[in-house]
Amino acid sequence: MLHPAQSQIVKDNHRFRVLVCGRKFGKTTLAGEEITGCAIAKANKRILYLSPTLDDSRRLMWDRLKKKLAGAIVKANDTRLELRVKTQDSGISDIFLGSWEKIQDYRGDEFDFIIPDEVQDYRNFWVGWHEALRPTLTPRKGTALFMGTPKGFTHLYDLFNFEGRDKDYKSFHFTSYDNPFLPKEEIDKARLELTEDRFAQEYLADFRKTEGLVYKEFSRERHLFEDKEIQGELLGGVDFGFTNPCAVLRIIKDYDSRYWVMEEWYKTGRTESQIAEYVASCRFSKVFADPENPSAIEVMNQKGIRVAEVLKGKDSVMSGINRVRELFKANRLFIHSSCVNLISELETYSYPEKKDLHNPDEKPIKENDHALDALRYVMLEDSIIEQPTREDIIKIYETRQERLQNELI
Repeated sequence: MLHPAQSQIVKDNHRFRVLVCGRKFGKTTLAGEEITGCAIAKANKRILYLSPTLDDSRRLMWDRLKKKLAGAIVKANDTRLELRVKTQDSGISDIFLGSWEKIQDYRGDEFDFIIPDEVQDYRNFWVGWHEALRPTLTPRKGTALFMGTPKGFTHLYDLFNFEGRDKDYKSFHFTSYDNPFLPKEEIDKARLELTEDRFAQEYLADFRKTEGLVYKEFSRERHLFEDKEIQGELLGGVDFGFTNPCAVLRIIKDYDSRYWVMEEWYKTGRTESQIAEYVASCRFSKVFADPENPSAIEVMNQKGIRVAEVLKGKDSVMSGINRVRELFKANRLFIHSSCVNLISELETYSYPEKKDLHNPDEKPIKENDHALDALRYVMLEDSIIEQPTREDIIKIYETRQERLQNELI
């Protein structure tokens, strides 16, 4: 039996629903009901339930569905977590339980309904959604129900706010208190045991900054910008990857030495040659790339790309992080709002949990950092420059004067 808040979600007909809720709200129960209803109502339905890992899907949903659909199951594959069930119109539908870890395996597949659960824990969400999962809904005009609990201002936050920009989206927000079957005194007890931010995030489903965040100076209000005409030197930052994303950032350094990240290229499965071709098409004046991949740099050199030297050493990571933080603090680094992967990394890149103080030798967790590495290469290496000569200063002054004159015309 669904409680009133769950029923409100089930009755909604928007194509993409986003549920942000507190712990023990009952989203797994809701998912089981929706999967069952979709599977048996009409023949030839293909339904996919996702969680961060296959073990998570098995633990959360497999036994629940087998019990709920016991009388309708035609075939069950306990290894692949697949069910074939009879429908009310004497047909067959298929249910698949999978993992976000293997999201690329679904390329070319087709689904009528997808339920991504615990979305806040999906790594490289936008790449997986746009390149692998979203196309599987196109042939059948499929729908999706995204579910999760806040974990900083991640992609779940962006999904939740799509409602204001896309009429296909509808967002729902419920706290743990909205589950009438959950003892209120248990939630109140948790409030006394947890920090304010942790309780607000886990039980009230409130979006808060991740604890131990590295780039705590970054603010969407201060550092994001929309379309804007900016003149200056075009710089490129490159972090190579194949299974992990390759990140290329297009950055303009203006005449006041402020940095504007104009565009990101964030792709998986790209060869060194394909990456070099994209970088060449950008026509950067300077390119700062990960020096730990010399073969990829050599491919770029062969294509005539000017790759600046990036030094990597014992303190280079923390030096780069501190440089980026300084630029944010001084309001000299800005990010275009379309750079969703970079923004997501800025809001999730963190130190290990349960450490209140971070000493200079402590390193952040090595994840959610592909675009950040590309950004760090540019910000650190471009700052290591000689003092300007008198001629340089005169040239900068004349350029500014010319720009001001053009604006007045």
